[in-house]
Amino acid sequence: MTLKIERTAKRQCTVFALSGRLEAGQITELTELFKGEDRSVVMDLRELRLADRDAVRFLARCEGHGIKLENCPAYIREWMEKEKF
Repeated sequence: MTLKIERTAKRQCTVFALSGRLEAGQITELTELFKGEDRSVVMDLRELRLADRDAVRFLARCEGHGIKLENCPAYIREWMEKEKF
């Protein structure tokens, strides 16, 4: 299973829809994609099936920096909360 990233530009934000598996190896690529945006960034996680520990920590950092996480699976949301401690 790999990660698929779909970028959609909306009026006030750019949405990155992630599907598949998010692992540590894709974090750099996502970070670079976000740096190029001049509007707010939203990550739609509806189709995200698996994430490793580094990916969950990355998602928590993104949210802490103002990136909105839409449709975040419950297990990822719970894991993010546990990683804060």
